[in-house]
Amino acid sequence: MSTAPGPPDVSPPLPLRERKKRRTRQLLVDTSLALFTERGFGKVTLDELCDSVEVSKRTFFRYFTSKEDVAMAPTQDLWLTFLDVLETTDLGPADRPLLLLIQDTLLTALDRTTSDDWAHRVLLSLNLTELTPSMDAHGLHFCDRTTRRAMETLHRRLDIADPADLRPRLAVDMVVAAFHCALTTWSATPTDPLSTHTREAFTALATAATFPARPRRPAREA
Repeated sequence: MSTAPGPPDVSPPLPLRERKKRRTRQLLVDTSLALFTERGFGKVTLDELCDSVEVSKRTFFRYFTSKEDVAMAPTQDLWLTFLDVLETTDLGPADRPLLLLIQDTLLTALDRTTSDDWAHRVLLSLNLTELTPSMDAHGLHFCDRTTRRAMETLHRRLDIADPADLRPRLAVDMVVAAFHCALTTWSATPTDPLSTHTREAFTALATAATFPARPRRPAREA
């Protein structure tokens, strides 16, 4: 199902300024997850978070829009990478099913994202989301924006004759739903890579439409 691995990354090293920006952003993420997990999301102020990283609030807002935004950065980074892959990579053969294209795009994004303790950060973020309604609401808004951007890219790059055709949107929604199922099973027992659970969810998705609805037989009386 997944695409073949590409050539090794031979990109030139990032400029010093960009590396410093990335380190600051990562420090904000790691510090926020640690503080929120230890003390509770609502008991850590933005001022306290910034003081812990020794940055100003103005610097914080260069990277994130809110406490919810920084706490959900690990999974949001994955979907931002997904959008980048969808925008920039080769779409493959013309007769390729759209659902498989979107699945492979997400798997490629996972391969590019899952490094440097990313999985541990995701687990911390997921645990916080379960306890924090505002993070859950933030996630819904982010998912909606991501889906709309994905649809804009698909309509721009693919020959979709009817703009009102529901199938592209349904394909995106099904992949998102399958990934959420994979997140749930993986977070319960995070021993295997998240990509393994994601592939299993995609395999199940392929037959979900034809899964039989057999009524359960009543138990026989003794």
